[in-house]
Amino acid sequence: MGQKIAIVLFNLGGPDGPDSVRPFLKNLFSDPAIIRVPTPVRWILARLISTLRAKSARANYAKMGGGSPLVPETLAQAEALERAVKARPGYENAEVKTFLAMRYWKPFVKDAIAQVRAFNPDETVLLPLYPQFSTTTTDSSLQAWKKAGGGPAKLICCYPDAPGFIEAHAEAVMETWQAGGSPQRVRVLWSAHGLPEKIILDGDPYQKQVEETVAALRPLLPDNFEHAICYQSRVGPVKWIGPATETEIERAGSDKIPVIVVPIAFVSEHIETLVELDEEYYEVAHEVGVPLYLRAPALGTRAKFIDELARLTTDLLEGSDPILAARTTGCVVACPSCPRAEFGGCAV
Repeated sequence: MGQKIAIVLFNLGGPDGPDSVRPFLKNLFSDPAIIRVPTPVRWILARLISTLRAKSARANYAKMGGGSPLVPETLAQAEALERAVKARPGYENAEVKTFLAMRYWKPFVKDAIAQVRAFNPDETVLLPLYPQFSTTTTDSSLQAWKKAGGGPAKLICCYPDAPGFIEAHAEAVMETWQAGGSPQRVRVLWSAHGLPEKIILDGDPYQKQVEETVAALRPLLPDNFEHAICYQSRVGPVKWIGPATETEIERAGSDKIPVIVVPIAFVSEHIETLVELDEEYYEVAHEVGVPLYLRAPALGTRAKFIDELARLTTDLLEGSDPILAARTTGCVVACPSCPRAEFGGCAV
């Protein structure tokens, strides 16, 4: 029997039915990486926000069958990744098994840890399905892994400009453009999930890495394409990074230019793509006179993306460093919760 390899996929998770919407929201807003206030206040806010938002959230999830498609989509990615790793040279006889570790709903990180222990692997790889590192996503999952007693593991920290990831996005954009009639003028709106500005000012590298992703993509697209980075899903009264996706859609309406909206920080379809981008922002585009509104799909199981994740996994396993940051530019921002210390160093 070959080497036993466990690959743990970190992701946000999502409610699996109407009854789980409120507890999912409560878990989300109870995370100290999301609501950065003292614990008693955070708990009160989490209960309040989850109660106030539950009704509207249930209505949106009802449009998707009552729950989020994120877990089923991640399961499909997991199965594709197992096959792709075993197709890599030297891994044909390896026993490769993937485990889902969702942050705010089932299967939780603690569930993945129990499953990994039962599998008893020779190597464990932690692979966030967040291409760009943030303290609110990847690091939050890492802290949950540590708190729940996760065993020794290697980490793929981030891959904002990894070649296969970039090429897969370029393919999706070009296919969407062609399906929309290949308009001569078009503006690509690279829409990422927003963050409060204070988190970025405190040193979170997420915004910088989103910019790296777009910088790597632009040379793969036609020279006449226009580009704008924007941020969606703002909640609460605090100042968020911008410009907002809605603002960029309104600007495109004023300029009378078609848009292709690309979920640049999401690799799976879920409420922010299927409802926010496809319905809410589509309505905004219609109201402000955008002549053509197109939306590129999330990467899902696109072959180049999955093959890139497999390559990163085997590169990490074969290297001497316990952490792989797949970035051509290197680390230019010091993360306030950088995983280097816990994982013994950084590869860049």
